[in-house]
Amino acid sequence: MTASDPPATPSGKTPRLADFLCFAVYSANLAYGRAYKPILDELGVTYTQWIIIVALWEEDGQSVKSLGDKLFLESNTLTPILKKLESLGFLQRRRDPSDERQVIISLTEAGRALREKGGQRTLVKATGLEPDEFRQVQKTIARVRDNLIAHVANDA
Repeated sequence: MTASDPPATPSGKTPRLADFLCFAVYSANLAYGRAYKPILDELGVTYTQWIIIVALWEEDGQSVKSLGDKLFLESNTLTPILKKLESLGFLQRRRDPSDERQVIISLTEAGRALREKGGQRTLVKATGLEPDEFRQVQKTIARVRDNLIAHVANDA
């Protein structure tokens, strides 16, 4: 058994796909994508574009590096998405006057207006979880993510 294998089932049988936590997270992510699709289609953005906008609602005027760190995206992945959002009129990119190497990302009025267009809707109710249960699951998954990131960093 390797570190990536799930624990043996109580009966001692070989684990099934449904026993893998990684598959549960992966398939839940796919289900979230399907559930968010009508909302995002209405707003005219993809899920990755959406999380960038939400991160900028939380803290506008971030550097590309800071935004990438927050979203777990490399700049070579993030930059084309930012360019697309800029062409759609949702954000602007500018060089930091104090450090020309840094690019600062800020929402435009259109980017801020997405919240009022329905971007504040969530899928908490659709999960079937009570609000406190939802928060606990979210915290647990974030802890799993952070532990896995630390594990990979320690092995590097």
